[in-house]
Amino acid sequence: MKPRSVIVLENGASTVKAGTLDGSMEPRIIPNAVVRSKGDKMTYFGHEVERCQDYSSLHYRLPFEKGYLVDWDAQKAVWDGIFSDVFGINTSESSLLITEPCFNLPNIQDVYDQFVFEEYEFQSYYRCTPAGLIPYGTLFSQPDLPRAEAMLVVDSGFSFTHIVPILNGKVVWNAVKRVDVGGKLLTNQLKELVSFRQWNMMDETYIMNHVKETCCYVSTQFGKDLDLCRQDPKGNPIVQEYILPDFSTNRQGRIRHSDDIIAEKDQILVMNNERFAVPEILFRPDDIGLHQSGLAATIAASVALLPDDFQGMFWANIGLIGGTTKFPGFHERLMQELRPLAPVECEVVIYRCDNPITEAYRSALAFASQDQFAEFSLTRAEYLESGSNACRRKFKDWRSSDEVSKDESNLKAKSKGKQREEGGRIDTGTKTRKTSASTRRR
Repeated sequence: MKPRSVIVLENGASTVKAGTLDGSMEPRIIPNAVVRSKGDKMTYFGHEVERCQDYSSLHYRLPFEKGYLVDWDAQKAVWDGIFSDVFGINTSESSLLITEPCFNLPNIQDVYDQFVFEEYEFQSYYRCTPAGLIPYGTLFSQPDLPRAEAMLVVDSGFSFTHIVPILNGKVVWNAVKRVDVGGKLLTNQLKELVSFRQWNMMDETYIMNHVKETCCYVSTQFGKDLDLCRQDPKGNPIVQEYILPDFSTNRQGRIRHSDDIIAEKDQILVMNNERFAVPEILFRPDDIGLHQSGLAATIAASVALLPDDFQGMFWANIGLIGGTTKFPGFHERLMQELRPLAPVECEVVIYRCDNPITEAYRSALAFASQDQFAEFSLTRAEYLESGSNACRRKFKDWRSSDEVSKDESNLKAKSKGKQREEGGRIDTGTKTRKTSASTRRR
């Protein structure tokens, strides 16, 4: 039976980008969290957070921890609201396309399968990484030119930044790299800096995340900007003043402009070198003690692991997705650092999209609208017959095909060896009994 609708969930660690195939191209962006507000003493699940009136001292219960889905009760609460309240669909008559993190653990993948088919009883579903869907989108599209065969996707999200090479629509897993810096780490770093220098904002994750998104930028001249802030801490052109929100009057936080009238009760947050020092961690993780290469060096290391004949094509097709790539100056700084690392004969081209947060969702929607989506999806009947083994065979996992076939060969060899061992024990026992009987006859 053909499903009546297809649900697309770009299930990120910070937000869920959700929509239906027959709906709008723009997704519903839903916080992937269970939020407890100290102001009104209410608990909000996913899509209900927009009803909150007091965003001060919010307590977040996140389904994802260090990039992987571990709190399934919280995730189920968010998904229940999406399926029933937001879209009002019957999951047993629908198909699902859902994203998962890179290098997702097999045990976690098994729980994905169980929730989809046993809890929600979807007719069919497809699971893959967000970067794996980009070839179906328009990020690398150019007028009058065929689709790029080789592309390098830089996915900088909430937990990590992944560099994912894709060749002929398939992820080259042995060259995938990860930098342990994402939006969550940058927000936490900003909270610590501001709490040390000005106001105690350690419990104000929501506010400081908004400060990061509105004030921070990536510097293309880090040393020069740092000297400028040091020489004149208050009068330099970099410094900005952020007016903290007042939730008692339902007033949101904002950057102070020259014509703003400041009341006595307004609290001002002065953003000086924090504006560019926090995003700098993406390019210099060792500034905070992370023993990893920066983003540009990691991209170069990933390209070096690819076939020599295709490396020039990867340098010419670098795409940016993920909310962390929205910082002003991110593209210019990355280009500035990549050009010296690339071979002289190679052209370095970086592609940007209008909204890197929803780009993976748009690509997923394009993939789900194709006829081949049904061929790639796993049906509930197939799952009931073989369980998660059917999913491992059907979906493109981060393990190479050689590893999978090797594991299957080892499993078969162990099974045959066990049968021989059991057969040997039976034969030995039979011979012993016969020997004993002949001894007694003598």
